Amino acid sequence: MTLVYQSTRDANNTVTASQAILQGLAADGGLFTPVSYPQVELDFEQLKTASYQEVAKLVLSAFLDDFTEEELDYCIAHAYDDKFDTPEIAPLVKLNGQYNLELFHGSTIAFKDMALSILPYLLTTSAKKQGVDNKIVILTATSGDTGKAAMAGFADVPGTEIIVFYPHGGVSKIQELQMTTQKGSNTHVVAIEGNFDDAQTNVKKMFNDAELRNKLLQKGTQFSSANSMNVGRLIPQVVYYVYAYAQLVKSGDIQNGDKVNFTVPTGNFGNILAAYYAYQIGVPVGKLICASNENNVLTDFFKTGTYDKKRDFYVTTSPSMDILVSSNLERLIFHLLGNNSAKTKELMDALTEKGEYTLENADKAILDLFAAGFTSEAETAAEIKRVYEDNKYIEDPHTAVASAVYRAYKAATGDQRPTVIASTASPYKFPRVTVQAVTGKDSGDDFAAVRDLKELSGVTVPAAVAGLDTAPVRHRKVVAAADMQKAVESYLEI
Repeated sequence: MTLVYQSTRDANNTVTASQAILQGLAADGGLFTPVSYPQVELDFEQLKTASYQEVAKLVLSAFLDDFTEEELDYCIAHAYDDKFDTPEIAPLVKLNGQYNLELFHGSTIAFKDMALSILPYLLTTSAKKQGVDNKIVILTATSGDTGKAAMAGFADVPGTEIIVFYPHGGVSKIQELQMTTQKGSNTHVVAIEGNFDDAQTNVKKMFNDAELRNKLLQKGTQFSSANSMNVGRLIPQVVYYVYAYAQLVKSGDIQNGDKVNFTVPTGNFGNILAAYYAYQIGVPVGKLICASNENNVLTDFFKTGTYDKKRDFYVTTSPSMDILVSSNLERLIFHLLGNNSAKTKELMDALTEKGEYTLENADKAILDLFAAGFTSEAETAAEIKRVYEDNKYIEDPHTAVASAVYRAYKAATGDQRPTVIASTASPYKFPRVTVQAVTGKDSGDDFAAVRDLKELSGVTVPAAVAGLDTAPVRHRKVVAAADMQKAVESYLEI
């Protein structure tokens, strides 16, 4: 029986996996979400010797069950190839007291590569399956990493166009240059005067604008999404949690069946939601620890049951988590309410209209799986230094947030279970921050910091950064948040 994906806001809006991938966001504003979980035989005694590609096929064939075996083989082979600088794709590194799952070995040195390497193939395959000849316009907001990873994946892919919005001054210099130097005749990058939430809100508005949708169709084009609102981005992230558990069994650090914790630095909630889906298909999970920076709206939600976005917004050294409206939390809310779309819509409308909602009558078993905490900027810097001094290993600031939150959780609870930290970016993405945290000295600029980081870490400068300082800037557009749709209409000539 084919897996059903339903909008979180309308029980009658149901689609298959390929339809969900092609649409990206439901027309009613909801997110397509599985209403039941596939049966997956996770035999970790077998999986411990499986390649990343083999684990991906097992997981994706279960969740994306209207794809043929040949279609998935094609997508996986083209996604997880030599664009990753290690054959493990997502190596698990044992440190003193934790395991870091390195998700940054792809072409843009951030965890978004893990899913955005495969999304273009899933999307174009979905279009063929559905008999769609329209040009697919990827419209996305980024807090720093999704934009570059999406453009790298979709650059010059026939039949696609990609438009990325990011907060001007709200990403690291390396992140910005990775985007603004991106090649590809179908790539467009726009900085907005505002924060990530402004960008994301306006992208959602464009998806939900029926008049704009009709204008696009008249031109033979349609929108789809490259961020984790799209199940084609979300489901591939489930793979690396299954793979990580298998690697712990392989190394003998755990016995098959032992529970482990996952600590995930969390902004838009997609990465930790993927860990929850991994749990639902059989990965033995103790706790899912949601780690936030000073924009700690999620920490407060898990502690009080109230989600309140009416608060100060902080620009931090972990910019991919500088988010006050975590879109993917809507999917968890849907599950917490017993897949009740009417109630979920009511809460999401309250968030839009009043800036807050309170969750009541939630599924306690699901809630109990989660823990949450946050760190200050000073605590994040101190954690980068501590991990370096203990292990001669440098974490990026997002990973350090997760690492510090995990240590605080462990101290508060005494939970001794093995814990995997989702290491979401290379320190080379944030060289100035990481070098200053370790040495106490500012390198002066990002590229001087790259040289200092290489000396400190002994890790080769990745190709994604080498030469970036001399690459020509191709995208210089800056617009007000209110003018985002005008920019889209200009690019698409509608």
